[in-house]
Formats: sequence, C-alpha cells, structure tokens
Amino acid sequence: MKNPIKLAILCTAVCAAMLAFTHNANADATLTINDGQTLGDVFYGIPSGDQDRENYVNDLVYMYNHGLTTWSNNGQNYTIINGSPTFGASLPNAVFALNGGPNDQINLGSTAGTYTYLFAKYDGPNQGSVVWYVGNLTGIITIPQFWGQYGLSGWTLFGGGGSVPDGGTTVMLLGAALGALGMARRYLKR
Repeated sequence: MKNPIKLAILCTAVCAAMLAFTHNANADATLTINDGQTLGDVFYGIPSGDQDRENYVNDLVYMYNHGLTTWSNNGQNYTIINGSPTFGASLPNAVFALNGGPNDQINLGSTAGTYTYLFAKYDGPNQGSVVWYVGNLTGIITIPQFWGQYGLSGWTLFGGGGSVPDGGTTVMLLGAALGALGMARRYLKR
C-alpha cells in the first residue's frame, strides 16, 4: 500500500462503513395519546408557565420512579400510563429546554437523548396535558392536533438534567481519522 491514493480510498471506505452502521432510533415517529411512549397525563396542567410545566413533568417522573400510578398534588391530578421499567429503572428529572406549538411536528434532532420529555397542553383550561418520554427518539415526530374535541395549545421539550453521552460515533470517527493520519504519515515518509 505505498500509493497514497489507494490509502485515501481505503480510509474513505472505512469511514463510510462506520457511518452506515450508526443508529437512528425511531426517526419520524407519530405519537398518540396514551401510546407506548406516554409517561402520563396531567389534569388540568394549569397554570401552564415554564416552571409549572417542569414541575408537572417532574411530578410524573417522581411517580414513575416510586411506582405510583395515580396522585393528586397541588391541585393537579396525575396518571401514569406506562410505569417502570418501560423507559428504564428510573428516570432523570426534567430540565426546561424550549417551547413550541401549536404545530404538531417537532424536530428532536439527530441524536437520541437530546430531549427526554415532551409536554403537550390541550385547549387551555378545558382538557389536560400529556407527557411523552422521547429520550429514545430522534428526527421529526408528530403529536396529535386534538385530544378528543380539544386542540393542541402548545408543547414544551425537556432535557434529562445532565449531559447526554455520545453514542460512540464521534469516538469511532476520531479513531479512524487518527489511524488514517498515522498510516498516511508512515507511507508518505518513504
């Protein structure tokens, strides 16, 4: 392999093969009320400021982590839809990330775990709120525009309260690049 062109082709092929095996969990998913991704419901989710929404999600996280299925707290009624260990043994607390809506398509990005929870409020004071676990999803997701007769008012994404570990792709690509540089250096010195 004394030819640098052959070396460049080999390195390109190895990098392409590594990228072909990267994982993209559930890209372009459609969520429904009380589906397999639903953590729980909050009735009624009012008031609905950023801190209020974070508190509602964290109340559901508390319930999940402690095996509770229904709970009333601070004038809200909570129901866990998918209890432990559906999303793991325990869930991290929610940390506010961003608001959106009332559009029903949400871009979660290309890395699973960028966002952990999605809170959706339906028709102001009339219906309620739904919290989905989205820590295992990527890409564009679609949520229901209506819950019964009540329309989507808006949504909030939350992170999981810590740094998100890399899926390994970055380390793999860095290793391939360093290996290719080392090989190129060795063969170009001759």
